[in-house]
Amino acid sequence: MNELRECLAEILRAPVPPADDEPYRFYGHWLLERNLALVPIADPATFSLATHWIARVDGHALVMYGSPPGPWLDPAQAYGSAPIDAGWHVAPLDLHYVAPTEAGTGTVAALLVAPDAEAPLTRVDEVEARAGHGLAGDRYFDGRGTFSRKGRGYELTLVDADVLDELDLPWEDARRNVVTRGIDLNALAGRPFRIGDVACIGRRLCEPCAHLDRLAGRSTLRPLLHRGGLRADIVADGTIRVGDEVSSR
Repeated sequence: MNELRECLAEILRAPVPPADDEPYRFYGHWLLERNLALVPIADPATFSLATHWIARVDGHALVMYGSPPGPWLDPAQAYGSAPIDAGWHVAPLDLHYVAPTEAGTGTVAALLVAPDAEAPLTRVDEVEARAGHGLAGDRYFDGRGTFSRKGRGYELTLVDADVLDELDLPWEDARRNVVTRGIDLNALAGRPFRIGDVACIGRRLCEPCAHLDRLAGRSTLRPLLHRGGLRADIVADGTIRVGDEVSSR
């Protein structure tokens, strides 16, 4: 078990999976899937609050606690060998958000792709879905999307048609790949699901942002809060078609 994994397990009091070769990026995304964030501390050398937080000393992770703080868990016995050069606090994204537990089933109402970042989205009847890439013909498939980067949740986005219709927001303006009806997408965060025969896994909510505001030409932050859809990854290759069932089963 690496040091950061041990530290998170201590703070969360829960099992934590092993990471890849970039643990801070990996666990940052893993926490987002649980409505949590690894929030950087601006001045960790002087941070003083009676809470558990993660410090980095000479490349080693440890848990600090207290005001003034001291080492709570120090797997590498690194505290005191060098200054604290970075720190993070594990904090909830939204104090009031409670994720639904039942997703139900739904259908694909539309499929949309764009060849490049900020290019208009166009509708297609079917599209190839490839694990590790995304949807063929879409900007994220070849890493050309605005938010393309290594990590979890960058291959596929979904959004509820009823939400967009309620807001009178054209489906293309929502900048999501799969428009669905009848399924609670929020309940799929952190869970496996299927679109037709294509196996996927929900990563985290696809929340609105200033970038979407600019492209849509209107404010979406409040209207789409916790209703902006889902970020997901593709587990196994296949073809997604309009009318396919979307299900957590």
